[in-house]
Amino acid sequence: MADKLKVTLVKSTIGAIPKHRATVAALGLKKLNKSVELPNNAATMGMVKQVQHLVKVEEI
Repeated sequence: MADKLKVTLVKSTIGAIPKHRATVAALGLKKLNKSVELPNNAATMGMVKQVQHLVKVEEI
C-alpha cells in the first residue's frame, strides 16, 4: 500500500452540490487538472470516495 496519493481534479465543480464543492476545496484542489499529494489514510480516502466522480486518484 502506498503512503501517498496523487489526487487530480478532472471535472468541474460548477454543477456539483455544495457539500462536494467543500470537500474538493478541503482536499486542496482549486483548478481543473491540478494535482495535490495527500497522505493515504482513512480520512483522505473517505473524502476522495465522496467526490470520486470529480477526481482521479493515483498511488505514489
